[in-house]
Amino acid sequence: MSKDVVMSTTAVPFTSTILGSPRIGPNRELKRAVEKYWAGRIDRDELESVAAGLRRDTWASLVAAGLDSVPVNTFSYYDQMLDTAVLVGALPPRVADVPDDLDRYFAAARGNDDIAPLEMTKWFDTNYHYIVPEIGPEATFTLNPDKVLGELEEARAQGITARPVVVGPITFLTLSKAVDGADAPLARLDDLIDVYSELLGLLADRGIEWVQLDEPVLVTDIVDNAAELAERTYNRLGGLAKRPSVFVATYFGELSDALPALARTPVEAIGVDLVAGTGAALGAVPELADKLLVAGVVDGRNIWRTDLEAALGTLSALREAAAAIVVSTSCSTLHVPYALDAEDDLDPALRSWLAFGFEKVTEVVALARGLKDGRDAISAEIAASHAAIESRKSDPRLNNSRVRERISAIVASGAKRGSADHRRAAQQDRLKLPALPTTTIGSYPQTSAIRIARADLRSGKIAAAEYERRMKAEIAEVIKLQEQLGLDVLVHGEPERNDMVQYFAEQLDGFFATQNGWVQSYGSRCVRPPILYGDVTRPKPMTVEWIMYAQSLTDKPVKGMLTGPVTILAWSFVRDDQPLADTAAQVALAIRDETVDLQSAGIAIIQVDEPALRELLPLRSKDKAAYLNWAVDAFRLSTSGVEDSTQIHTHLCYSEFGEVIGAIADLDADVTSIEAARSHMEVLGDLNAVGFSNSVGPGVYDIHSPRVPGVEEIATSLREALDAVPAERLWVNPDCGLKTRTTDEVTESLKHLVAAAAEVRGR
Repeated sequence: MSKDVVMSTTAVPFTSTILGSPRIGPNRELKRAVEKYWAGRIDRDELESVAAGLRRDTWASLVAAGLDSVPVNTFSYYDQMLDTAVLVGALPPRVADVPDDLDRYFAAARGNDDIAPLEMTKWFDTNYHYIVPEIGPEATFTLNPDKVLGELEEARAQGITARPVVVGPITFLTLSKAVDGADAPLARLDDLIDVYSELLGLLADRGIEWVQLDEPVLVTDIVDNAAELAERTYNRLGGLAKRPSVFVATYFGELSDALPALARTPVEAIGVDLVAGTGAALGAVPELADKLLVAGVVDGRNIWRTDLEAALGTLSALREAAAAIVVSTSCSTLHVPYALDAEDDLDPALRSWLAFGFEKVTEVVALARGLKDGRDAISAEIAASHAAIESRKSDPRLNNSRVRERISAIVASGAKRGSADHRRAAQQDRLKLPALPTTTIGSYPQTSAIRIARADLRSGKIAAAEYERRMKAEIAEVIKLQEQLGLDVLVHGEPERNDMVQYFAEQLDGFFATQNGWVQSYGSRCVRPPILYGDVTRPKPMTVEWIMYAQSLTDKPVKGMLTGPVTILAWSFVRDDQPLADTAAQVALAIRDETVDLQSAGIAIIQVDEPALRELLPLRSKDKAAYLNWAVDAFRLSTSGVEDSTQIHTHLCYSEFGEVIGAIADLDADVTSIEAARSHMEVLGDLNAVGFSNSVGPGVYDIHSPRVPGVEEIATSLREALDAVPAERLWVNPDCGLKTRTTDEVTESLKHLVAAAAEVRGR
């Protein structure tokens, strides 16, 4: 430490930590247990036993690695924002009659036959989805601390001095939604601070030395008065007579004006993200002189090895800015896989460039030791880090000049499609679709037969030819089902695809698809983000054979299904050695080649999904225009190689779309399907406000809930949509793909969707 530290409480300062950890289990143990509980195959005791074991193992590994402060209450059965809603008594009234507290929690998250779930959207600019709390005019905040206190007792039983982590009051209210005519949730800040004050008192009574309150909203422009809110909130909480030491953690960006405001409050520690932010202003805030500065120098969101020499230099330069420096990850390691040990087919060069969750913890511990004992104490670690970084710079897989030359030539040619009106006429003449055409977004249920076939192929039990036969049988069943239901535009169901990004990554040069690099997307949904490490090329067509087979089974149009360049970036671990715009253009070029091949094969409709368009939007207003420009350019590069008679669809879901509405229009897709069921068609008014005039398919039912919507419910949604969009431009579809649902749920829901469309057509 750079100085003697005098804390305002009796807490012992710490030197190394992480801001949070994964909770799904290294082998997705929690996912499996939760889904068994939902299905009634295990009881609550069995589920809680699995959860307790995961918490115990996680904490023990962090202590063994050398951290001297261990975060707890980062475990969740579904989502930390939903956990906080339970903590402060902010679950919606519609779940109040569910007798069991855990089932009540899951009803809020997922809904059931009688209860609509809470909305879900992206956690800042990550691919993690959080549950959006609802704050109505009658909401009364009440402390329910059982989960926090229970985990602290578990940790204490292990001999671990733990630090509870809770979403901070400013972030919680800012990310919540006002309902039933209530004022903006932040108007309730003082009421919520009272509940947090009560919580801090309880923690102090139990001898807890530190509490971490997460306030990532302070690095954004979501609230105009972030500095004032920070100072007001943490003057109150920091001024409590009875409390633990308070650590306010911020991440995903630069703290900016809120930094000096927080530093003026009595809190003992402030966390800053020095990966997404520069920390340039830290030395100019004199109030930091008596604080712990928790420096997030190890990237908690991406998987590249830390440049230990540079990170140690950053840490050393901060010594005079604060009372002491704590080494940390930039954010929770929730966003990265557990450990590299689970990957046994990495080539040595690529492995040397990577650090998953466990490796990041070892980097944090090494940097803390280097900061305390000097560079020589970690000279071997620094040398290995340097060698990996130099190896990466010179690898030929990262230096393909032909890709860049092709992109430059296409951009210079000014290639673009015809006007929207001309395209619409050409497509209607070719497709001859009815008013309110019905379709689905792409995927159909990933049945046990599909999963077994995929596992058998991986293990070598079946050959590729047998796998292809089984997948074609699945496609035939999906086409048959859609024809029986009466859908107008069909999809092949994507049985051959393990994931909408990973599937393409496995076929594109420049990507590596992990075996066990699982991360949580939402609830029990886990994904394996591929590693985009080099220049991207497409060796051969990726989807054409599957789509041609599906089209051969029906006279109705079958959509070619592709994932867009921005979404492939957002849902991958992306190289950090060149601008994102350059990487997006390389992926777009590969997708462009695929659209041209699909068109040549006779496919009349091609969907290029961009559900992550909003997700990558920068958190600061000054950076947004540049991002949206290159994101739109990448989509247009990927879709402008086809003729006007080929209909381009895109799909967007589960984000707050307001800030990207203009960009959605600029994509200029012929048809845009978009999540709208949970938000009750609100997005259509936003689209109209920016002059959107292409066709749109607002989702008429929510696929993330197991409930089956009735015909009249869907018809009501369609009538609401027709108030905003004329019938000749309105499509009928679910909110998203159907892979997570059962075949029975899908069949009944789509039967009702087709019936509702017919009813509304004849109104």
